[in-house]
Amino acid sequence: MESTEKKFMVDPQGRQVPVELIKDIDLLRDQTVSQIMKKAFEMRNSLQKFKAQIAQDINTFCQMSAEQHNVKFGGKKGNLTLSSFDGKYKISINVADNKVFNEKLQVAKSLIDNCIRRWSQGSRPEIRILVEDAFQVDKQGNVNTGRILGLRRLKIEDEEWKQAMECITESLSVTDSKSYLRFYERKDDGSYQNIPLDIATL
Repeated sequence: MESTEKKFMVDPQGRQVPVELIKDIDLLRDQTVSQIMKKAFEMRNSLQKFKAQIAQDINTFCQMSAEQHNVKFGGKKGNLTLSSFDGKYKISINVADNKVFNEKLQVAKSLIDNCIRRWSQGSRPEIRILVEDAFQVDKQGNVNTGRILGLRRLKIEDEEWKQAMECITESLSVTDSKSYLRFYERKDDGSYQNIPLDIATL
């Protein structure tokens, strides 16, 4: 009967290395990491099931609450906070939208550049710096959504600038949303302390 014991192990380059040529400490390291990762995956799966169950429980409660007013609960969920009767515990659900810009953002940038060129004689240099900073990209080539949208708060009465701001608005779309579930416990001083379920914060 052929032995089920490993004769080879695959290294990071994909090469098969005979087990007899691998140092004992390397074998022990591999065993330790594999055992820990198995537990980590089990914990991840448990947390995923926990999150799904909590979301279902909250959704059921919200439906029951809505029925008290003959209102149908549904549609896109927003931010929500639920507290226990004594205020000791608090559950918070925050929904964050992932926003991206389409090609109209480049149209807006061109219009803004036109404005700056027209204003070059009398405009403050801070405006150009502000715009250039807003359109800077990170290492992944992505722009900062907050900085781009912040340009719309500038009170500039120029038709071309207003057109650029309209292009920015039209260029923005939401690709998906992610919900964050947080739990809080009230301390003796009345402030709320987050109950961390992220292993990095424990």
